[in-house]
Amino acid sequence: MILPGLLYFLIFKYIPLSGSIIAFQDYNIFAGVWKSPFVGFKHFKNLFTFPEFFQVLRNTLLISLYQLLFGFPAPILMALLLNEVRSVVFKRVSQTVLYLPHFMSWVIVGGLVINFLSPTIGLLNDVLEWLGFERIFFMQEPKYIRSIIVASGIWKEVGWNMIIYLAALAGINPEFYEAAEVDGAGRLRQAFSITLPALLPTIMVLLLLRIGHILDLGFEQIYMLLNPLLWDNGEVFDTYIYRVGLVGGQYSYTTAIDMFKAVVGFILLLGANQLSRRLTGNSLY
Repeated sequence: MILPGLLYFLIFKYIPLSGSIIAFQDYNIFAGVWKSPFVGFKHFKNLFTFPEFFQVLRNTLLISLYQLLFGFPAPILMALLLNEVRSVVFKRVSQTVLYLPHFMSWVIVGGLVINFLSPTIGLLNDVLEWLGFERIFFMQEPKYIRSIIVASGIWKEVGWNMIIYLAALAGINPEFYEAAEVDGAGRLRQAFSITLPALLPTIMVLLLLRIGHILDLGFEQIYMLLNPLLWDNGEVFDTYIYRVGLVGGQYSYTTAIDMFKAVVGFILLLGANQLSRRLTGNSLY
């Protein structure tokens, strides 16, 4: 039964790793991997000499930090709130409405966001004008792009990520809540004393996985929202690799960037895993 899954990871994950060798070459697409000259760590040295690299690194880290601070707790909070709802119909309708955006592609969501923020037909600018403020060109001001990326990501994925926590909540023994009520604990006290401790293992596993991918923000979302006016504050490694590597033809340099991302993510994952094991007793392994 697990053979199809193993074949998937072997064919699409492990075999392509052999292509990482071009990070140590001046890769020529016409000469191929075996005939391109080896240059050692030349491209890794270039990482720390190109000013663009540090700008992209800063953008990636800042957006990842904002997503971690605001995006990661959002599905936990939504799951806790829905868990307190007693109306089954309202709960099911809310779940459907919240996780429906997950099934829309970023092409659709990006278009919705751009139209929502449009200075001419955008609903948000209509509200601002009604309140007496001037219309804002959100998609032309670099200072807004990080907030737009984080907010749109939360809106699209909060419902889907919430399902994991709702499943964990469903596994809590109801007798714990009954005993707490007998002892006089209110709903808030029960949430802090029973619900959150029961969710802690799930929270820690997902947090560790998120930390391991801290430099991976996803290409589709940011590519759909990005334009040349917003590159200073909005370009991240995924879009930079596409623009410089695939479009610009600098395959070796961008492969070196991808290896840098993988090594940093692996080190962060190991460190966070050890820290979590010591502080909470929960870890990936």
